[in-house]
Amino acid sequence: MIIISKRSGSKKRRLSDKEIAERYKKGESTTVIAGDAGITPDAVRLVLKKMNVTLCPRGSWKRKYHVNEHYFKTWSNNMAYILGFFAADGFISDQQQMISFSQKEESILLKIREKLHSNHPILRNKNSGVYMLNVNSKILKQDLLRLGMVPRKSMTLKFPEIHKAYLNHFVRGYFDGDGNINYKKSQVNIVGGSKEFMYSLRDCIAVHGIRCYAKPSGQYVRVIVSGRKSIFEFSEWIYSDHELCIQRKLDEFNQEKMDKTELVDVKHLKTKAAVKERKEKFLYELSKHASEKDVCEKLGILMNTYRTWLKKDPEFSHAAEKLINHIKGD
Repeated sequence: MIIISKRSGSKKRRLSDKEIAERYKKGESTTVIAGDAGITPDAVRLVLKKMNVTLCPRGSWKRKYHVNEHYFKTWSNNMAYILGFFAADGFISDQQQMISFSQKEESILLKIREKLHSNHPILRNKNSGVYMLNVNSKILKQDLLRLGMVPRKSMTLKFPEIHKAYLNHFVRGYFDGDGNINYKKSQVNIVGGSKEFMYSLRDCIAVHGIRCYAKPSGQYVRVIVSGRKSIFEFSEWIYSDHELCIQRKLDEFNQEKMDKTELVDVKHLKTKAAVKERKEKFLYELSKHASEKDVCEKLGILMNTYRTWLKKDPEFSHAAEKLINHIKGD
């Protein structure tokens, strides 16, 4: 509907509600938009309120640097990728209204900055060689917190709720931040400090029929995609309908020249590492106040197998007993 400006008599407004909202989201001031639309800045603000657009503080357009502060309000392939990348290589300040991306490869930060409609500078740490994109925005910070990102997230991050249409883009973003491919060992490795996040990551990859497992390693957990066929299937999935990515990693996947039907994974053996991983997962699920029977059912472990672990592995038995006693004490 076209609105008649009170100040301009019969002059028709030159921009629709949608055009006004989109231009404001990209960082244009209400004054500039008002001039192009032929209405007053106050009239622009009324349109924005009607369109449920969060208003920035007056004068914020005068900042030296600009950014689309509402970027993380709308899901898209690129938004999911950037969220995944942030989960791996992002930082939320405790004290300041600031978010930060860091990476050794400047090119991906340039692409992310472009998608955020930002002109913030990309800085480089002279000692580490790491590039950083620091963005000051209370709204971006609040939206990332709403999506599950937290300060000091290394060990506490939880896997966010993501529609399946965007899941591969999120995983590609996280892989670009904290993953690598090793064709000599026929492995893709993705590392993280939060056990809950990493086990959820493993599950969302495995549900697509891709062979993978989680391996605790000190304070960290590695999700490993093993076998040439599985690596090929993993790359097919995460790069489906992609735009943003670290080109070097995509090129590494493209080294595989064989047809998918000719690729075969080496038979997966139940190594000591694999058994250790299952025990770690069992203890983790048990720590969430689940019963032994429920944990066995969830992980597909026979109760007889669990009893054998208790009998033959004193360290595991002690850890399980401690958790059970703690739960009973609560």
